[in-house]
Amino acid sequence: MPNIKSAKKRVITSAKKEVTNTVITSSMKTAIKKCEKAINSGDKAQAEENLKTAIKRIDKAASSGLVHKNKAAREKSRLTKKKNEME
Repeated sequence: MPNIKSAKKRVITSAKKEVTNTVITSSMKTAIKKCEKAINSGDKAQAEENLKTAIKRIDKAASSGLVHKNKAAREKSRLTKKKNEME
């Protein structure tokens, strides 16, 4: 633990931020996996719903800087393409 007051505050702040970032990132990954699972199972309605959720989560992660904007675009494109090929 640091001795300087501002450094102590910084440790606490970064710990809170880390928790938030982990939640956003893991929810994005989970949404992507759910979408892929629905696509592979062949359930069109569920795939459409999961795709919308996944895109929201990917956009949130990209806007907060946790994922690069190009990776976000690539993931959204990949999922959309898989869903469209399903039909």
